[in-house]
Amino acid sequence: MPAMTDPSLPLAVLLLPLMAALWLWLAPPRARVRCAWVAGAALLGVLALLLACLPEVLAGGVWRWSRPWLPDLGLNFSLRIDALAWLFAALISGIGGLVVLYAHYYLDASEAASRLYAGLMLFAGTMLGVVIAGNLLLLAIFWELTSLSSFLLVGHWHQQAAARRGARMALTLTGLGGLALLAGVLLIGKVVGSLELDVVLAAGDQVRASPLYPLILGLILLGAFTKSAQFPFHFWLPHAMAAPTPVSAYLHSATLVKAGVFLLARLYPLLSGTDLWLWSVGGVGLITLLLGSAVAIFQHDLKGLLAYSTLSHLGLITLLLGLESPLTVVAALFHVINHATFKASLFMAAGIIDHETGTRDMRRLHGLMRYLPWTGALAISASAAMAGVPLLNGFLSKEMFFAETLRTAASGGLALLVPAGALLAGVFAVAYSSRLVHDVFFGRALVPLAQVPHEPPRWMKLPVEVLVLLCVAVGIFPAITVGPLLHAASTASLGTAPPPYSLALWHGFNGPLAMSALAFVAGLALYFLLYRRLPLHAWQPRPLARALYDRTLRALLTAAAGISAAVNPGRLQPDLRVLLALVVALGVWAGASANGIWGELPATDAPVVGVLLWIILIGLLAGLLRLRHQRFSALLVLGGIGLLVMLSFALLSAPDLALTQLLVEAGSVLVLLLVLPHLPDTAPPEAPSGRRWIDGLIALAAGCGMTVLTLAMLSHSPQSISDYFLAQALPGAGGLNVVNVIIVDFRGLDTLGEMTVFAVAALAIHALLSGLPVGGDANADSETGHPATIAHGAGLLLPVALLVALYLLIRGHNAPGGGFIAGLVVAVVLALQRLTKGQSADPAASAQLAVRVVAAGLALAALTALASSVWGYPLLTSYYGYWELPLVGKLPIASVFLFDTGVFLVVAAGTLLALESLARIAHLAERRPWNG
Repeated sequence: MPAMTDPSLPLAVLLLPLMAALWLWLAPPRARVRCAWVAGAALLGVLALLLACLPEVLAGGVWRWSRPWLPDLGLNFSLRIDALAWLFAALISGIGGLVVLYAHYYLDASEAASRLYAGLMLFAGTMLGVVIAGNLLLLAIFWELTSLSSFLLVGHWHQQAAARRGARMALTLTGLGGLALLAGVLLIGKVVGSLELDVVLAAGDQVRASPLYPLILGLILLGAFTKSAQFPFHFWLPHAMAAPTPVSAYLHSATLVKAGVFLLARLYPLLSGTDLWLWSVGGVGLITLLLGSAVAIFQHDLKGLLAYSTLSHLGLITLLLGLESPLTVVAALFHVINHATFKASLFMAAGIIDHETGTRDMRRLHGLMRYLPWTGALAISASAAMAGVPLLNGFLSKEMFFAETLRTAASGGLALLVPAGALLAGVFAVAYSSRLVHDVFFGRALVPLAQVPHEPPRWMKLPVEVLVLLCVAVGIFPAITVGPLLHAASTASLGTAPPPYSLALWHGFNGPLAMSALAFVAGLALYFLLYRRLPLHAWQPRPLARALYDRTLRALLTAAAGISAAVNPGRLQPDLRVLLALVVALGVWAGASANGIWGELPATDAPVVGVLLWIILIGLLAGLLRLRHQRFSALLVLGGIGLLVMLSFALLSAPDLALTQLLVEAGSVLVLLLVLPHLPDTAPPEAPSGRRWIDGLIALAAGCGMTVLTLAMLSHSPQSISDYFLAQALPGAGGLNVVNVIIVDFRGLDTLGEMTVFAVAALAIHALLSGLPVGGDANADSETGHPATIAHGAGLLLPVALLVALYLLIRGHNAPGGGFIAGLVVAVVLALQRLTKGQSADPAASAQLAVRVVAAGLALAALTALASSVWGYPLLTSYYGYWELPLVGKLPIASVFLFDTGVFLVVAAGTLLALESLARIAHLAERRPWNG
């Protein structure tokens, strides 16, 4: 295999669009020209990198770049570019660059261009991750990210109900398919023993011989079929047409819907070669081919017709991959190239028509050739390629398709259905292509247009011209334009070179040519028969699949609501009873079990201070029962109980836990004080005394159960993982504070996940409540404010708190403290300020700043976690050392300090964001004067 010139180039291919997405997300919303240049440059840069390695790829070379990520889980960050990955990556970057240019002229001046371009770059990066991933688990991760990024793009016009519906439907189906794919990938790893693509693709016989093969195949196909909109999951694609036309041209013709096809081609050596593959892949492909082509004829929306025709062509490609012949793989990949070019150009032409006329309804678009002659010529050429007219690329791949179906028919039996279905689909393709051309560009309009259309700007047509030129070039010179790449990509997909085949305009008078001619004549006759004999413009197909989806979704939601109502009737008591009953049962089981559940309890002397603390604690708990109708006093007692628990932790040599408990308790009390004035004046009626006695007995039994469980655990001395952490904290991570070392080093991935959950929760609160009106400020002199001394004292605390937080953050790796505790310090003071001073002067600006700080904290932590991969170490590998400074001496330095700083930023800013958002609810209620 030829040597690679620069193995790190796959990483650059992946990072270019992702870095552009980050820049575009931070860019001003109206910086249209700058955003277009950045997005276009990123994709053209990817294409340039791909072209630089094309000679090596055509020679059979493979670019590989790999770094350990989570090696214990079999997950390496491996990137792999062979000819098959190169083909799809070139489609993603090349058509993506044309879409960016087209979008610049398509978008209205009021559009948030930076948001759309950021979404396009994020999607391009995740799609590139799918096609160049060298590890199946990494492929599954990028697969799910494509679902999320496409959800954002389909729902770009979120103010429209159709866009929201289409985005949710696409995410639901493709997301569920992604979970199935993940399960299938894990099963492949179990059977093969590795998730690296090079190892997996060589283990086809092993996987097919495994008893898990049917389950693996079903899960993988579920992921592929949902992503490529195959029957019965086809209905999400037409609803995704609510997206802006540049999104449709990119996602739904050349990239997203091709992901499932790519997966089938990539795993072809692993999963094909069985009757189960033949009937499942080929059968689903044939049904989708016929269904999509038939329904497309009756669509009135121009993009709706293109959507259903896309379903048809995706079914054609899937059918070819299911027929299990090396030449069918060649034909499938050839049609992938051809479909991407003519369908993307048709979507862009549809966008031009919509842009210039204000409608996509083909019942109103007759006669546009007089107004848009050049656009019409381009669209007619692309439609002819879609119909399979000679001298265009669609004709060649359709002939290869017909040839392979005739070869299948030679086996007789049910295989005769394949060429019959192919011929029928060819007839339908000519019919819907004829309707597009005739209804839009010729004849008279049934309803006058609201505006006189004209040709769009010159540069808006350029992407369509380039794609149509490719259709013509490939159609006339196929062997020169795509021959070498098609052969190399087919070899990469099959794992071996395909049999000899010919890419030429003329193969003589044969069966495929006869089928093409018959399909063309019959398709024209079918369209004009329907046009003249059937009220075609009044015909409206019933969306049966969508109706079934809606009914299923409603049934699931109804069932979920019923289960929730049964399990959670709206009160905490039933849930607590179940929880405590489980604790009682566990305690009884532990006490009654044999097999040495009880050992010898360690002999310890209880400290006198600890006994006094718990006596006071029990007294406070008893007093709390008598204060349940005095809310403020009860809240103070609750705070005192938390303080005593904190002192207990400190007494038991857990200073980090004690600090955390103190700050969480203080923050909880302050937040409760914030909402206390808005609670109802009257307390709910008390429960009957009998039920209170029952609750008390359950609580007592649960306490006894926990005691029994605790004593049972303390009666043994099993080997604990804490010994490992104590031994490795200093030599392995350079820290003396074992708790902080565990949080940011040994269990850093858990912390990163928890940070993400906290950030998402804060952002969700902000998103849900940001639409509520902002109330007036409460100040120190008004009747609703707190005493002036408290308000001014809270203001002076913030700079002190910031200094304390900085001190705790810096010392956290070697002494009690750390980013989480430092963030809590700032959060508590912010909560106190919010309680005493009311709403900030500019809550919108405060919220926006908090959002950016949360994002910065997450990004800092994530980049710190990934930084070790640049030097070839696994994810979250930390560096530590000592810097010799003049007069200061040795200064300990650890890379996890940056990670800990990210934790601090997320905790502090996330708390501020949540408080500013929750304050909107408080202002909706009537405040009562502070009564101490």
